[in-house]
Amino acid sequence: MREPTYYILAALQDEPLYGYAILKQAEVLSRGRIRLSTGTLYSALDRLTGEGYVRVVKEEIVNGRARRYYTTTPEGEAALHAEAVRLADAARLVVDRAARLARRPGIA
Repeated sequence: MREPTYYILAALQDEPLYGYAILKQAEVLSRGRIRLSTGTLYSALDRLTGEGYVRVVKEEIVNGRARRYYTTTPEGEAALHAEAVRLADAARLVVDRAARLARRPGIA
């Protein structure tokens, strides 16, 4: 899973959000590393909807424009969780190895 997709799904974990709110929440969760353009976001949302990972739960008109609220599906939650476990395992491998190496004599 690509990093922007991971943060889009993570942004939707707590509550349904609309496009701009997803952009901002993904940026906050990634500590500023992920700054999605609207085109990238909506392409990703279309793809994630097609894959069954997100769905539209509400639509309203705000200032004459449609505002769609998205949420994760159970499949999207499962994919996000699996990716989080994969990333944690990968990080643990490096962190544990670094700790072992640091305990070896002559290694600074």
